[in-house]
Amino acid sequence: MALAPRQLLHICGPNGSGKTTLLRVACGLLRPEQGEVSWGGQSISSVRLEYQAQLAYASHEPALKADLTALENLRFAVGLKRPATIKDLRDSLERTGAAACADLPARVLSAGQRRRVAMARVLAMGASLWLLDEPFTNLDAAGAELMSALLRSHVEKGGAALVVAHHDLTVDVDSRRLDLAA
Repeated sequence: MALAPRQLLHICGPNGSGKTTLLRVACGLLRPEQGEVSWGGQSISSVRLEYQAQLAYASHEPALKADLTALENLRFAVGLKRPATIKDLRDSLERTGAAACADLPARVLSAGQRRRVAMARVLAMGASLWLLDEPFTNLDAAGAELMSALLRSHVEKGGAALVVAHHDLTVDVDSRRLDLAA
């Protein structure tokens, strides 16, 4: 299955059907048992640096260091990928509705706030390909609407997104759905 710029691929299926495994294969964390993941017509193993430079992955767990503030978490994670100013990082937190959390340690944030900070990390990476595992988990209705808007904006601006979600997505973009069976 191919995913092009300006497209969203929604992967869904019951627990244990391989959704997260497929996402980990797509980002190069696991090798596929069959087939191959390609980027620009080449295996990701042969263009690893180029591929990873264009990739932002958010697992189902927000992956934040508990003792670091939200801003410090972004500075650390994004800094591994590209230079980013504090203003850029604060802007990402603002866009996800997590600006008020910038100077709070991750350990005191609610699950929804941690999800928003994790999404701010994805935004701040400036990647063209987003791989998101259950990005709507722990979000209230306003957070889910915001997440949909961020996905729509990313795709409309030429990005691509592969999203694992148990529920239907309400993102008005060119999208396809891949249903996995147990």
